[in-house]
Amino acid sequence: MPSLDSLNTLKTLEIDNKTYHYFSLPEAAKSLGDLSKLPMSLKVLLENLLRWEDNKTVTGTDLKSLAAWLGERRSDREIQYRPARVLMQDFTGVPAVVDLAAMRAAVAKAGGDPQRINPLSPVDLVIDHSVMVDKFGDADSFAQNVDIEMERNGERYAFLRWGQSAFDNFSVVPPGTGICHQVNLEYLGRTVWTKDEDGRTYAFPDTLVGTDSHTTMINGLGVLGWGVGGIEAEAAMLGQPVSMLIPEVIGFKLNGKLREGITATDLVLTVTQMLRKKGVVGKFVEFYGDGLAELPLADRATIANMAPEYGATCGFFPVDDVTLDYLRLSGRPDETVKLVEAYCKAQGLWRLPGQDPVFTDSLELDMNTVVASLAGPKRPQDRVALPDVAQAFTDFLGLQFKPAQKDEGRLESEGGGGVAVGNADQVTGEAEYEHEGRTYRLKNGAVVIAAITSCTNTSNPSVMMAAGLVAKKAVEKGLKTKPWVKTSLAPGSKVVTDYYKAAGLTQYLDALGFDLVGYGCTTCIGNSGPLPDPIEKAIQQSDLTVASVLSGNRNFEGRVHPLVKTNWLASPPLVVAYALAGSVRVDISSESLGEGKDGQPVYLRDIWPSQKEIAEAVEQVNTGMFHKEYAEVFAGDEQWQAIEVPQAATYVWQDDSTYIQHPPFFEDIAGPLPVIEDIHSARVLALLGDSVTTDHISPAGNIKADSPAGRYLRQQGVEPRDFNSYGSRRGNHEVMMRGTFANIRIRNEMLGGEEGGFTLHAPTDEKMPIYDAAMRYQAEKTPLVIIAGQEYGTGSSRDWAAKGTNLLGVKAVIAESFERIHRSNLVGMGVLPLQFKNGQSRKTLNLTGKETLDISGLTHAELRPGMSLKLTITREDGTQEIVDVLCRIDTLNEVEYFKAGGILHYVLRQLIAS
Repeated sequence: MPSLDSLNTLKTLEIDNKTYHYFSLPEAAKSLGDLSKLPMSLKVLLENLLRWEDNKTVTGTDLKSLAAWLGERRSDREIQYRPARVLMQDFTGVPAVVDLAAMRAAVAKAGGDPQRINPLSPVDLVIDHSVMVDKFGDADSFAQNVDIEMERNGERYAFLRWGQSAFDNFSVVPPGTGICHQVNLEYLGRTVWTKDEDGRTYAFPDTLVGTDSHTTMINGLGVLGWGVGGIEAEAAMLGQPVSMLIPEVIGFKLNGKLREGITATDLVLTVTQMLRKKGVVGKFVEFYGDGLAELPLADRATIANMAPEYGATCGFFPVDDVTLDYLRLSGRPDETVKLVEAYCKAQGLWRLPGQDPVFTDSLELDMNTVVASLAGPKRPQDRVALPDVAQAFTDFLGLQFKPAQKDEGRLESEGGGGVAVGNADQVTGEAEYEHEGRTYRLKNGAVVIAAITSCTNTSNPSVMMAAGLVAKKAVEKGLKTKPWVKTSLAPGSKVVTDYYKAAGLTQYLDALGFDLVGYGCTTCIGNSGPLPDPIEKAIQQSDLTVASVLSGNRNFEGRVHPLVKTNWLASPPLVVAYALAGSVRVDISSESLGEGKDGQPVYLRDIWPSQKEIAEAVEQVNTGMFHKEYAEVFAGDEQWQAIEVPQAATYVWQDDSTYIQHPPFFEDIAGPLPVIEDIHSARVLALLGDSVTTDHISPAGNIKADSPAGRYLRQQGVEPRDFNSYGSRRGNHEVMMRGTFANIRIRNEMLGGEEGGFTLHAPTDEKMPIYDAAMRYQAEKTPLVIIAGQEYGTGSSRDWAAKGTNLLGVKAVIAESFERIHRSNLVGMGVLPLQFKNGQSRKTLNLTGKETLDISGLTHAELRPGMSLKLTITREDGTQEIVDVLCRIDTLNEVEYFKAGGILHYVLRQLIAS
């Protein structure tokens, strides 16, 4: 460890005749003052600073600032934080490995040793985002989906296998194993990490950053971790600290316990709604209170998982006996469990009854008040009590289709600001379709997707067993899934399959169509696969507003399936119930789910399991299952092992590959630093509203044949049936830049809020795809700007939302507010994030998107964190208005990254220079 240890904090622990060295917080307190009331999450940060103190990146002033947080309960001090490890999933991992390969190529081109480019911190990449629900509802679904996945992704997987052999400190968990966050919770996470150095074994808190926003799930295990963009993660694994301000910490006190019939999912949707209303973006949330003793670790992980949905950087749970019980259950070695207990108690990181740390602010929940809930129709924080879901859907339809003023026979849709015109009968719309020789009527509100999916809930045995028990009771009553529902079961690890089998529940889930479809994120990230043709045609024929119900964490518009306008997050047992009911217009809390074999109506209360039944089923989960499934977690199946891997330090790029291409980011890296200049005569590429997500910005989901990306692939000889998804082609910048801002649900106000990835080329007033307009502007040497509303960049930590923005020629994004990760990613790609000040917005400034914009104050000498810049707006009639905007380059490190052209450019320039 490089620490100067100016406070003389190095101590030892003796456990089973083994000595561990650690940097003691109680010893630090002798110099810094009483730290006992410091939030646990900040104690972890303080230990990190103690361990990395070097008088350069970490100074004594940093240590004092963290201790002084107790007085102010906030701080504007920037610190350099070094996580122990990095976690990746394959959608974000492939472009990260592409960047590493490109960096090796750049070093080789500059005459250096390419093998100097290696992760310095351990990196685990879990392939979990590629499996799609192509096949469903039968016993062969899993095998068929795996075969399709391997065929679709052969190039990507060969590339990742090359990376696994070429880079040190880099491991890959093959496809068909599980979701990265569940694998992290069940296997990779240790709570306390160790490292052997200079003949000593050092112990310190397990910490990480991950290239997926739901990395926060590991907070449930007392591990401090959060999602960052792939760009930031790459820098972290190359030895760069994560630059951050000492955060505000919001305490969330839990009291009481959940009532009979209420699930962890109901709890997390309630917590999400409360925290989003509180406003915790960019802050740590830490859970405390004696109610934690009543909260199993899987429930804690479910709550921690949703931190991105409630907007926090993390949702941290302290370590206690519940943590140790889970470590034992999941098969962690006794040595690890003993170390966790001894270390956390020695460091004051152990939760004690009645313990109330000092927080910036706090809120409280009596868990006895939680009710059965869903969230929807398109935001995870919009919790709806179960009895109110049918009305919430009807209200949504009212927004979608309200009478127009000019023509009483036509209706206008206002879903989020867009305008669409349809027939009046669409409010109660329906369409006929045929299935297996019978004719059915598909109606507005029909549940066409019911998916038990996502790490959020599939990591939690209580809600998973509840789903299996609901299925068992439903089958025994004679209920069947409605024929228009596409059902799927996609667990986050093979352990789930084992405990379903042990509990005797698999057959009942299969009977209702919830056959295993794969081990991956599937529906939650938009890999729901196609709906049956008759269903898709019926939806399109009558422009029906149908629904998905999934046990996921994201339900943004257009995410789950392009034809499904309303998406509802629910517990796994409620997913099964809605598959039986077949519609969100049925109030399943009081109305019948269907007719049983005795001809009598069956209600949800008739098939809902008791807490005792769930607990008895959960007892089937045992340590042997974890040992079995994680014994050879990195080995993969025969198909994975059969992939041929070239043995070379630098990757041999294939010009004809449509999956992996050499990106242009580092072409001039050996030359002088780019000159940062003011932005003159910029045009607006898109004028966007509030809550524009990274799903709207970054290419995701299916590739349309007539889109710029589709045209490119067809020019390369790829048939539309082989397009695969944008996510699977993240290693090809040519595809990704063409799909940036191309989401079918994005609304560009320059076109009156019309849906789709189009814009106006301002000089000619010509409507065209955003990519085509960007290329025309580039040819005209015109810089570009994006204008947006509040919460720009919410959602998953998609690095391509920033990379694509950069490649389109966007120099700045001006928004009312930013989500944390995306703002950081923009800086990391050399795109300037600016924030409107003084209550101003695109609306108060009456922006149309046809203005030209000048941004001044950007020279090297002047650029500093949080400074004001001048935005000059020149309107079509030549009049001008000058306003101040806030530069959201937040730290000194970010200034250096921006000057270098981006964070990876900064790292690579340092390596080449040395």
